[in-house]
Amino acid sequence: MTGEARRGYAKGRAKRVEILDQAMSLFGEAGYRGASLRVIANRCGISHPGLLHHFPTKESLLLAVLEHRDDVDGQWLSVGGPTGVDRLRRLIGLAALNAERRGIVELFTVLAAEATSADHPAHGYFVERYRDSVMTTALSYTEARDAGALRDEIAPDEAAQQLIALMDGLQTQWLLSGCATDMAGVLRAHVQAQLTVRL
Repeated sequence: MTGEARRGYAKGRAKRVEILDQAMSLFGEAGYRGASLRVIANRCGISHPGLLHHFPTKESLLLAVLEHRDDVDGQWLSVGGPTGVDRLRRLIGLAALNAERRGIVELFTVLAAEATSADHPAHGYFVERYRDSVMTTALSYTEARDAGALRDEIAPDEAAQQLIALMDGLQTQWLLSGCATDMAGVLRAHVQAQLTVRL
């Protein structure tokens, strides 16, 4: 590959990231159905056909945005391979991180609500995401139990469903309170009450 070709490839990658960032912002502001590809293209300084070169459909752009968010969060959650209590602690840390990313929280909250409709293009994504989130969190609770760190009356599967629901509910409250809700603090207190060890 020539130097010119590499520069062109890097510019294309940079434009793709810019499109994802602008789409994330607009999907958060207007929801999937209210967002326009033409507005996203305009925000990126490219034509509508130029945007379609990178993402041929609005649905493909939405799924790329969601996958991009999951990749970033997944890498952050898995650094060092935490398990059990350490993984639960990392989920609380994710809530603290989200308190610095209003746009991403807004995007997720709006799209998760919209995607309850079976005909929404992200419906399958959110069904799978919630199933995986509950499953991996239940595994963390099971590991905590096996290490003697979970209170006897706490059932890992139920605790996982409750924690994921609490995380999402707190995000909605945080948005509606003008970012005043202490998401990480509430989660920390909730998880601490389930454990026999200090977080």
